[in-house]
Amino acid sequence: MLLAMALLLSLPIMWGQGKRVLFIGDSITDGAWGANNGRPSKERNHWDWNHIFGHGYMADCASYYMSRRPMQDYEFLNRGISGNELGDLEARWQEDVVDMKPDVLSVLIGTNDAGHYLRSLSQKPGQPFDFAAWDARYRRLLDRVREQNPNVLFVLCAPFVERVGEVGKAPDYDQRRQIVCQLSALVRQMARDYDAVFLPFDKMFDKLVRKEPRPDYWIWDGIHPTPAGHRRMAEMWISKVNLKP
Repeated sequence: MLLAMALLLSLPIMWGQGKRVLFIGDSITDGAWGANNGRPSKERNHWDWNHIFGHGYMADCASYYMSRRPMQDYEFLNRGISGNELGDLEARWQEDVVDMKPDVLSVLIGTNDAGHYLRSLSQKPGQPFDFAAWDARYRRLLDRVREQNPNVLFVLCAPFVERVGEVGKAPDYDQRRQIVCQLSALVRQMARDYDAVFLPFDKMFDKLVRKEPRPDYWIWDGIHPTPAGHRRMAEMWISKVNLKP
């Protein structure tokens, strides 16, 4: 009895405090986590470990750390939602990020902003993409998290697009590519300003697609990575973030 009590009392020390690592973004991060692709976070399954992380780079990152450092008690959270733009992240930022109080926040967003802008040109032809407003909105979101936790580690990921699949065949591909590249440059500068880890997923996929005779091996429709592409994303995340206990 005394031995059992001693073991119970020692559990918090054995497992430590851990870190809360939160990933947020669009469908690339979502991976149908919670078995409800596209639904708000609160409507998804938060207990079924078959679906808790979805599939993709986020799940690969979580499984890597959880399998290799089981005593560190990491807590990984997926808050990607398919179809999201930066404005959608802003609308749910309080509930899905600030209230979660992450120690590490990984953000991947931008490709849907470019797509939405291109679709809007049919109604507002000639209106330029407002890069300054996008940059300011993104920074405000980061500021809200840092106000709560000055020690939070930001992991800012470059959005990407490749000339593959239907997206690559579209007549507006070059314009889409230009916008995404500019958004990536903004995220790169943001990472410098916030002392964040920057993940150049755009450059990584550029190299992979150039090397592979079948570029759809890495990214099947120009936007969404294949399992092989997600694995490479996870490898970059793990190597550059180098998460500490």
